[in-house]
Amino acid sequence: MLSVNVFLRQNFPSRICRHERRLLVDLTIQTIQDKRLLRNKLGCFDKSDVKKRKKARSGKKKSPTKVKRSPEPALKNRLDAEFATAVISARTYVGNPSRLRALFDEAAKEAASMPRDPFGETWPYFQAMLRLIRAYSDGTYREVPESTLVVIIAATVYVVNPLDLIPDALPALGYLDDATVIALAVRRSRQALDDFMTWETTTL
Repeated sequence: MLSVNVFLRQNFPSRICRHERRLLVDLTIQTIQDKRLLRNKLGCFDKSDVKKRKKARSGKKKSPTKVKRSPEPALKNRLDAEFATAVISARTYVGNPSRLRALFDEAAKEAASMPRDPFGETWPYFQAMLRLIRAYSDGTYREVPESTLVVIIAATVYVVNPLDLIPDALPALGYLDDATVIALAVRRSRQALDDFMTWETTTL
């Protein structure tokens, strides 16, 4: 540390004028103040302190990324099992026009009160399924493979079944399983349904 003795007159060369001595004193005082400032603020230049701060920042735990969970497989398996049961039941309708007509009447009544939103773009195809069942039961249209007809009947049986996987009485959720079954049936019978709707336009 600099002593105050540095400011004594005898410590300055005699040849330095008064103005120069005053300037030298000012510079010396400024130097002392700068050294004190450096001593007090030494922490801001300490490399170890900077490393500690970086380590503290890097040590912060990042929020875990949310993992998207796939739909419960048990629900899908149960839906497949329910539809398989409907397919077995549907085979008994193929050769029985009266049962087919009764199924159409019941499904048409059910469809009149069903919301369309859960079905989306498959709703027109669902309506075509019902008309195809009616036409087949009346004998006016039979140009459909039996395996495809069974799929269409099975989907219709599932829709009218009051004991389906998700009860229709549940708001917003009750028709989701019905819509899923209809979508499955449409994928398996789209060409047959398109052919039937083309036939409808030519017979009107």
